[in-house]
Amino acid sequence: MARTYAAGVAILIDPPRPEAHGRRWSHLVSDTSLDELHRFARSVGIPERAFEGDHYDIPEERYASVVAAGARPTPARELLRALQASGLRMQKRRGDKGVARVRGVRFADGTSADVDLIRSDREADEARVFAATVFLSDEAGDHAVVYSVRRGQWGSPGGWREPGESVRENAVREVREETGLVVDPGALRPRGYERFHHRSTGGLWQEGRDLIQVFEVRVPGRRPPLAAELDDTSDRRWMTWAELERECSDQFWWALAVSVLSPRAGESPA
Repeated sequence: MARTYAAGVAILIDPPRPEAHGRRWSHLVSDTSLDELHRFARSVGIPERAFEGDHYDIPEERYASVVAAGARPTPARELLRALQASGLRMQKRRGDKGVARVRGVRFADGTSADVDLIRSDREADEARVFAATVFLSDEAGDHAVVYSVRRGQWGSPGGWREPGESVRENAVREVREETGLVVDPGALRPRGYERFHHRSTGGLWQEGRDLIQVFEVRVPGRRPPLAAELDDTSDRRWMTWAELERECSDQFWWALAVSVLSPRAGESPA
């Protein structure tokens, strides 16, 4: 009989059938709790980078050991139904990588939302994007960040779209206004998006506009001078990865930054 990891929680795994990277894979899910899913994955040595937002990808050669550790063998369709019923399923386009779901994020305008962090090398649906943010680095790999007066936090330059503005124009303008740096719109690389499931009404949110587009760009030179055109930021500076982690690792978007920017970001699941 399969073990459970909290009252009423089961860990499920389907047969290794989908093929990718020359291997067959299973999906490991919880029918109730991501916390329990992560706990189980750690207990059997599944790396964090194998997490896909609502499941872990498990290579065929590890299937038997994961079942022996307590995961319940489950047909693929039944596993999908259980994931949908749990409310944990993360909708995303094929090829996108779910990074995390952060629950109950509160914002400066008094609203709150659950936020999906999704890594993607394709731009999101522009009609749904209400803001853009940019991971901005120099040739040495240091990161430009600004201190938001409204949020009272350090973060990457970014902000809301203005009427008639494309998403790339939005990103370029915010970088210029908050850092003084001018970047080529064509140099912006889409790296993911944040999807907001609003828990409250009011504030600046508009129905149907639920995404923040995340770009990455590298500027030439070593720590070029930073300046600001507006007063919505009170400070700006270059930070190493360690400094960025110290200042920002408690913020809701941090898991996406780790997935995109950390030295291990390019590694594939094992």
